[in-house]
Amino acid sequence: MTEKQKSFMKMAIDLSRSGMNEGKGGPFGCVIVKDEKVIGIGSNSVLATNDPTAHAEVVAIRDACKNLGHFQLDGCEVYTSCEPCPMCLGAIYWARPSKVFYANNKVDAAKAGFDDQFIYEEIELENQNRRIPFQELMRNEAKAVFEEWIEKENKTLY
Repeated sequence: MTEKQKSFMKMAIDLSRSGMNEGKGGPFGCVIVKDEKVIGIGSNSVLATNDPTAHAEVVAIRDACKNLGHFQLDGCEVYTSCEPCPMCLGAIYWARPSKVFYANNKVDAAKAGFDDQFIYEEIELENQNRRIPFQELMRNEAKAVFEEWIEKENKTLY
């Protein structure tokens, strides 16, 4: 890791500490970089916003995309103070950065009270066997909208 990359990770770690100390949420921070310039930052803001999706990575992705004026992070690097949870992992893949660096891992997170293992296990279960049951409803009606999307000529793919 280069000195510049270490400085970006230090920023992410500093954001994790400041967000925690300010009562925004848990000890998580994230910095997104493009061409060695910070374009997005975030700390966990679940408590400050009453938004369970306001994890550091999601907050930073929203910030970076707003600053770029685009919904994808092509050519960007993500520096996050902890290995991303399943939700953040999904958000990262949708944003399509070129690389992710993380400091703490999911074992460290679990020891600190942030254990996401149950989510990985839930994904493998049949819908009706999950802690929160999932049930398919009105599929044919919803599929009609997908068919319209498929036929739509002026759509932006992402």
